Amino acid sequence: MTQERGRSFWNRDFLLALASYFFLFMSVSLFFLLPVVLEKFGPRQSRIGLIMGVFSVVAIAVRPFFGRMIDVRGGRRIALLGLAIIIFAVPFFHFVDDAGWLPFLLRALTGLGWGISMTATISMCSDLAPAERLAKSMGVIGVAGLVANALGPLLAEELLRGGGAGRLYNVSLLFLGASLGCLLLAREIPRPDCPGGPGGMRVLKLAPWALAAIIASVPVFHGAIRGAMIYFIAVFGNSIGISRVGPFFLVFSLAAILTRFRLGDLSDRFGRKTVILPAALIIVANLFVIAQVRGLPLLLVTGFVGGLGQGLIFPALSTYIIDFLGRENKGLAISLYNSLFDVGMGLGSPLFGWISDMAGYRWMYRVAGIFLLASTAVFMLKAPATESRRVANSGT
Repeated sequence: MTQERGRSFWNRDFLLALASYFFLFMSVSLFFLLPVVLEKFGPRQSRIGLIMGVFSVVAIAVRPFFGRMIDVRGGRRIALLGLAIIIFAVPFFHFVDDAGWLPFLLRALTGLGWGISMTATISMCSDLAPAERLAKSMGVIGVAGLVANALGPLLAEELLRGGGAGRLYNVSLLFLGASLGCLLLAREIPRPDCPGGPGGMRVLKLAPWALAAIIASVPVFHGAIRGAMIYFIAVFGNSIGISRVGPFFLVFSLAAILTRFRLGDLSDRFGRKTVILPAALIIVANLFVIAQVRGLPLLLVTGFVGGLGQGLIFPALSTYIIDFLGRENKGLAISLYNSLFDVGMGLGSPLFGWISDMAGYRWMYRVAGIFLLASTAVFMLKAPATESRRVANSGT
């Protein structure tokens, strides 16, 4: 453990693993514009939605299973498996000439590879950072995803304009190759054994079902709120005469990135729940302010505040779940957090869309704020602090 504590945060292996995650995310984010390619074949929008959606469904389904494998076999081996699946699937996109079974199958395969490799690479990155700065490492890993999420679609748009779908697939393969190279160069550090700690799904059975439900509901609610904020902001802006909402997303991403770099380790220093509460309250208050927006200046303010809240909540909440399940179950914890968040994104969109149909966008954001406030209050009252677990896990 002495060597562990003495290791620099920005060490070579952490940076290589982080670069692998970034290139992996870039490869996948290029396919955000796949609907543009599919539209040329004249399918129904529901068909395009099915092809795009199967990616997330498969990724959500496989994460918990492979999360446990990561804890047993290590992150790099599982990450290589996921990368191999995507590398195998992407060249076959060159043969897509309709919106039929082939793109559906390929999206399912890439979703399988993404669900495996994303979780494994995140887990490997966090292993390569000092154990006492887990929240900081999770925040920085999230920044790599945010940057790739912003740059990927921009690059894809230029590739489709300049060389068509074939060039997009080829560049995606190049990013996958870069991800593979970085992963092979990074040295994997064995995780310390935690004698007596339960492993795998057994740890979930030890927690009272009501407490497990409360803790699991928090990332679901945050995913749903994130979906309400991101997916509906453009149509909300159009409804009040704001034609360009791109600056909102830019400000949101910049605020989230800056917050994770500057304040990502707050919960390492002051405790997870100590940071989760104010971060959630910031997001709640911001949702009520969004409901009052009538012009671009205030919309940009809400974008910045929303990014600030998101930048604080992600590292604190994700590491809370890791601490709760135990560091020996880190892969499982990361996979569960991401799956629960994505489930919230998937369920929240139709729910809040229905609310907006019934009562309008402003009330949609108010109701979202009320939901998040209620779930946060229950969490703060019922969920235990995890500082003692963290000390016990890192002190041996």
